[in-house]
Amino acid sequence: MEPIYLDHAATTPAHPAVIEIMTDEMANTFGNPSSIHAFGRQAHRRLEDIRQVIAASLQVKPHEIIFNSGGTEGDNTAIIETALSRKDHGKHLITTAIEHPAVLETMKYLESLGFEVTYLPVNEKGDLVLSDFEESLREDTILVSVMYGNNEIGNLLPIKEIGKLLKTHQAFFHTDAVQAYGAEGILPHEFGIDLLSISAHKINGPKGVGFLYKNDEISLPSFFHGGEQEEKRRAGTENLAGIAGMGKAVELLTASEKQQRHDKYGVFQQVILTQLDKAEIEYQINGNPKNKLAHILNIWFKGISSDLLLMHLDLQGIAISTGSACTAGTVEPSHVLEAIYGKNHPAIKESVRISFGLGNDEAQIKEFGNILIKTIQKIKQ
Repeated sequence: MEPIYLDHAATTPAHPAVIEIMTDEMANTFGNPSSIHAFGRQAHRRLEDIRQVIAASLQVKPHEIIFNSGGTEGDNTAIIETALSRKDHGKHLITTAIEHPAVLETMKYLESLGFEVTYLPVNEKGDLVLSDFEESLREDTILVSVMYGNNEIGNLLPIKEIGKLLKTHQAFFHTDAVQAYGAEGILPHEFGIDLLSISAHKINGPKGVGFLYKNDEISLPSFFHGGEQEEKRRAGTENLAGIAGMGKAVELLTASEKQQRHDKYGVFQQVILTQLDKAEIEYQINGNPKNKLAHILNIWFKGISSDLLLMHLDLQGIAISTGSACTAGTVEPSHVLEAIYGKNHPAIKESVRISFGLGNDEAQIKEFGNILIKTIQKIKQ
């Protein structure tokens, strides 16, 4: 049996066109973009061409795109530099209990420096209740960081609504859009987003590269200190091959492509759920099926240890997960499921995440569903 990869929310395989352009870039455009000779000028032109492609995907100005190493750096830069540079305006920050560790751990760090952080709860479906946010907003709030789409359960958060509420407020608005960028049409200027983090490896691009969108209307110090790359906004020689790969991945993410993927992944979800229903497997979907990213399906299989299920599936060449790749391999329970159900709830140790992407087709999904059912039945014996 061919292996089946269904953990695209953790990372995605690079698209063949991405690999091709990166290989070409490394071979033919090796100059330092900061050098003034012909080799450097050639590299600089490529860098700026790609910046325009990425800016167009968000309908923002090229100058508002800062290339970096990925989502974690983007989150840290946006959150830490906003907090430290604006502490004279207040020391209150708002985020949610279901953020990626790149946000939550950064917030904990700022708490150790004397900042106050409000961690907004979610309801039983994993949704953020807007009234909770409104009640938490204060005059001394200087930053709101709310993810666009959750990486474990797929829920979409009320980004547009929060943007409207912050329109006349001093707080900067940051969103970790790492999981949502490849699936949703995101317009930072229209939605009131000041800062937005992206990782290329979630959209069939290379690992170790991403970008931070920063609205030109806000001021933010550089997180790194050194050279004057990225117009003094992010020191360090740019990873041109990686950036070129990311640019190609973005080019492939047209509006029609996003819609096709959304529809296809919706079919995949229904195929799996129909198979489970026919086999009379007891399960529950974690999160809100009517308000989520189509490529993520998080399921609670009642009475089945998620670790045991993953081990059995892995031995059969199938890759799914229990949640965030950044916490996998640890004994820590899912903070997202804890936020939904409370600590020590059985769903926390009996839930798995299935996520779709490049290379998956309906026949493969049906095969996965059959193996999943047989494995669950075997474990129950």
